[in-house]
Amino acid sequence: MLVLRLLNVVAPAYFLCISLVTFVLQIFLFIPSMFRDPSATSLLSPVLLHGALFLFLSANALGNYVLVIQSSPEDLGKGLNLGQGTEVVADWLDGSRSPGSALPSTHFCRLCARVTQRHDHHCFFTGNCIGSRNMRNFIMFCLYTSLACLHSLVTGMAYISVALSMSFANPLAFLTLLPHSISQFFSGALLSSEMFVILMLYLWLGIGLACAGFCCHQMLLILRGQTRYQVRKGMVVRARPWRQNLREVFGKRWLLGLVIPVLNVGSDNHKQKEK
Repeated sequence: MLVLRLLNVVAPAYFLCISLVTFVLQIFLFIPSMFRDPSATSLLSPVLLHGALFLFLSANALGNYVLVIQSSPEDLGKGLNLGQGTEVVADWLDGSRSPGSALPSTHFCRLCARVTQRHDHHCFFTGNCIGSRNMRNFIMFCLYTSLACLHSLVTGMAYISVALSMSFANPLAFLTLLPHSISQFFSGALLSSEMFVILMLYLWLGIGLACAGFCCHQMLLILRGQTRYQVRKGMVVRARPWRQNLREVFGKRWLLGLVIPVLNVGSDNHKQKEK
C-alpha cells in the first residue's frame, strides 16, 4: 500500500515534468529551427501551423487533465447506510460487503478512501479515481496526450534529420537510431542535447501508443456499457444500445468537448445528479 501511495504522488509529477520538457523542446527548439526556412514568413506556413496545432493539442490535454482532477467522483459512502468509522472500510476491504448491496457498480478505493459509483479504475497519473463524473474528460485527456506526443515525435524527427543529416525514409532508420546514437554519444561524435532529443523521441512514441491503445480500449468498453472494474470482477451488465451508452458518458454536447476542455454538463449522469 505504501508503494501505491508513493506512486500516486510520483506519477502526476512525472507527467507534469514530461509535459514541461515537451513544451520547452517544441517552443524553443523544434519550431524555431523551422523558421530558418525562407517560406516560414507566410501566415499559413508549416511552421506556424505546427505551432498552432501543438498549442491546441497541449491546451486540450492539460485542460482535460485538470478537469479529471477537479471532477472527482463523489463519495457515495457518505449518503449510504453503511455504518460508521473503520467498520465500513473493513467491510469493503475484506469483501464482506459487496458493491451490489449498496448501489450498482460501486467500489471502495483504498487510495482515495471513498466509495464511488460507476468506478472504472484508479489513475495514478492523475492521482484520482475515474468514474461517471470524469470519464469523458479522462478519455479526452488520453486522446489529446496521444496526439500531442505523436506530433512531438514527428517534429522531433524532422529536427534530428536536419541536425544529423539523416533520412527517415527507411522505416528501419528509426529502429536503429537509438543504438547508433548511443555509440556515437560515448565516442564524442554526438552532442548531449541531440542525444536527449533522441531519447525523448522514443519516450513520446511509447506514451503516444500507450495512450492511444488505452483510449481505444476504453471506448470499446463504453460502447458495451461496461467499466474496467465490472470486467475485472466478471459483473454482468444489462445490454443497451451503443448510442445510449455513448450519450451517458459524453452527453449531448460531445462536439464541444472535442474542441475545448469543458465539463460534461450534458450527460445523463449530470442530469440525474441535478434531480
